[in-house]
Amino acid sequence: MTGLALVTGASSGIGQAFARRLGGLGHDLIVVGRRRERLDALVDELPQVKVRPLVADLATDEGVAAVADVCTAEPLTLLVNNAGVAHYMPFAELPAAKAAELLHVKAVAPVMLSRAAVPGMLARGGGAIVNVAGMIAFSGPATLEQVPVRRAVYAGTLAGSVAFSQTLHEEVKAQGIKVQVLCPGVVATEFHERQGLDLSAVPRMSADDVVTASLRGLELGEVVCAPGVEREDLLQAVSAADLAAFGAQSPELAQRYI
Repeated sequence: MTGLALVTGASSGIGQAFARRLGGLGHDLIVVGRRRERLDALVDELPQVKVRPLVADLATDEGVAAVADVCTAEPLTLLVNNAGVAHYMPFAELPAAKAAELLHVKAVAPVMLSRAAVPGMLARGGGAIVNVAGMIAFSGPATLEQVPVRRAVYAGTLAGSVAFSQTLHEEVKAQGIKVQVLCPGVVATEFHERQGLDLSAVPRMSADDVVTASLRGLELGEVVCAPGVEREDLLQAVSAADLAAFGAQSPELAQRYI
């Protein structure tokens, strides 16, 4: 599949790796980020395709609206909602402005950009959306001893991305649109450094491998793509448990509450 791809958070890390890989495969690109000089570098690096830099801050309503307008106007074949921020800290200490930034970048932006892109994809009979989340999405039941990073809002947005992607895929798959939620573990990028964390001693996957998994996962029809999870049956078990709990509900009060 080639055509026109829009990648958010394209100035570094996984987004930059997506842009480079997709450009190498022949996709024209719209690359979104806050650092113009890095976006311009992608223009110079990929002369074989058309690369349009779009400077926007997805932590703001104005930034989301500007990119959504492009998603509506342009014939996208692929939308990669990759832009990210984490703000790891105890919930009670998380400044309201940082909480709002996190929610805008990881929840509002992917939903609104997908909402802007889907009608055109439906009209054209196909397309794909990749929402970059992470394995932290599945860490809700973990104790602080198991996962010591304070992450309530971040984990919540990623878990929401999983449910959003799964339900949206089910809604649009018959019209030829694929939706994937990409859930890597720790990746060797600038992301954690920007959060003030030094994970240099932790084994990390490369951003290139994450992109390889995502694109192959689209070919395989995976809705939840976990590049570092070898056993696919574990992911299937999570989905089966969700559906089992969902299907077990009753209008009668559960006995444990009586």
